[in-house]
Amino acid sequence: MTDLWTACSRALLAKLISQFCTEGLLEPVDNRLDLGAASYTFEATRGGFGSWRVDPTSIRRTTAGILGNDESEPATDPIHFFVEAADVLRLDGSTMAGYVAELTSTLAADVRMAASAVPAADLLDLHHSRLEGHLTGHPLLVANKGRLGFSAADSQRYAPEARTPLRLTWLAVRRGLAEFRGTPDLSEHAVIARELDASVVQTFRAKLDDPDAYVWLPCHPWQLDHVIRTQWARELATGEIVVLGESPDEYLPTQSIRTMVNITNLTRYQVKLPLKILNTSVYRGIPTHCTLAAPMLTQWLRGLWSRDDLFQQLGTELLGEVASVTVPHPQLSTHPTTPYQWTETLGVIYRDPIDPRLHEGESVWPLAAVLHTGFTSAAITRSGAEPQAWLSALLGTLLRPLLHLLHEYGITVNPHGENLAIICDPNGVPARLVIKDLVDDINISTDPIVARGPEPDSHARVLPRKPWHILRQYVVDALLLGVLNPLAAQNHIPEHLFWSLARAEIDLYTTTHPEHTTRLAATALTGEAFARYPLNGYRLTLGYTDLDTRPPIPTTGTITNPLHSA
Repeated sequence: MTDLWTACSRALLAKLISQFCTEGLLEPVDNRLDLGAASYTFEATRGGFGSWRVDPTSIRRTTAGILGNDESEPATDPIHFFVEAADVLRLDGSTMAGYVAELTSTLAADVRMAASAVPAADLLDLHHSRLEGHLTGHPLLVANKGRLGFSAADSQRYAPEARTPLRLTWLAVRRGLAEFRGTPDLSEHAVIARELDASVVQTFRAKLDDPDAYVWLPCHPWQLDHVIRTQWARELATGEIVVLGESPDEYLPTQSIRTMVNITNLTRYQVKLPLKILNTSVYRGIPTHCTLAAPMLTQWLRGLWSRDDLFQQLGTELLGEVASVTVPHPQLSTHPTTPYQWTETLGVIYRDPIDPRLHEGESVWPLAAVLHTGFTSAAITRSGAEPQAWLSALLGTLLRPLLHLLHEYGITVNPHGENLAIICDPNGVPARLVIKDLVDDINISTDPIVARGPEPDSHARVLPRKPWHILRQYVVDALLLGVLNPLAAQNHIPEHLFWSLARAEIDLYTTTHPEHTTRLAATALTGEAFARYPLNGYRLTLGYTDLDTRPPIPTTGTITNPLHSA
């Protein structure tokens, strides 16, 4: 276990140095970082967008010896490095300690995953719900498994890498306190009938004096124990909230932890549930405006999808968020300065499942899988395709619908590895795209666009309106930097060729859609540079004080664009 810990520790240290240098948080001189009492040297290459790629085996720490001579030794400890860098990073003690907790939690999770790792080729045979538990997390965020709020036992029970099925507890909440919303084809009873067997419904109804006076919803067992039974104790005592019991279906968490996939019945909904834990910069609750708006936005997007010839031709799948239950806290939600993690503790969003969308012989996996060590190589080998052909198919599958959504309708999603999935044809070649996690991440252009029709939130704004250069940043940060750049670094084909294939997709869309010339010029995806949004710097800037909103990420300079010269 010691050797495993050292290997994972060394890898996390290399990632920390790589990402902090990439974001300009630390500025090495000749591959050397002077941190005051110690300096660190390393070997590194430079990749797309000015990224640093540090060799984990090359990192050395040097200090002044007691006899005046320098003492140098291999460095493997990211915690030690970060604490030594705290003054250079200008961090206060609270922020330093909070981030150390996140780093330590991440490292412990990495070690657990490494101890139970399976050969990459075997991952291809796993159902997408089980594959999620083998993926190593956000490629750019260093402390990507911080999960502050989880104990060690919680992580071993509820984290994706635990790969342990769990059951959800159902609650009944009095009407007036809770509100159900669904797409036009769904009623509360229709959702309940789909999610619960008739015998379970009968058992739950018997626990209520007037079953239809309540709105029913599932709850994560951790949230029930740590938040509902404490923060909502009054409502439980008065019968405004009734614990109905566990449903027998088993679920597995996705990488986001709070979204559950039903593995007992693959035709039942995915459920997105609030968790009052801090992970990857924010608390993982569900804002009230998201639960209220989800079915409305889904119905609007379904209309666009059904009328669009290209989406139909490409077979792009939209996993709608078809129903929701909103339960605002009766006291805390009324005060405007209440920290948001206290007001987003109870509710649910029901999302369409993937499996019923698959055609005969197709398979599906989350986009993040391409960054798992060995997965892409194994997928290419099994398909029998040449690496260039397979990667070209992947890039076309990704970029064609996303470019069209952005430029035809002025709509962008947040296309990172968790929010997209790839459907492969029977030969294992990428063929179709799945888009999910809509209401949290949909943004639309400030410019009105006739093709998208009237927005569904004209009276109560839910969709952020943003100019074109900001809309394109979602594609840049989430997809180009967050997925394609680390994929290009795997060198299945020469890196310049990889970016040429990606550039070819943008040029193809530009050529075949001359009506969007002005919008394409505004997004400028092949321009010389993009604004830099430092995700790790954002975590350190926020610190660990309670905030009433999720603030935007500030920009810090620019990054060069490999698509420009491709």
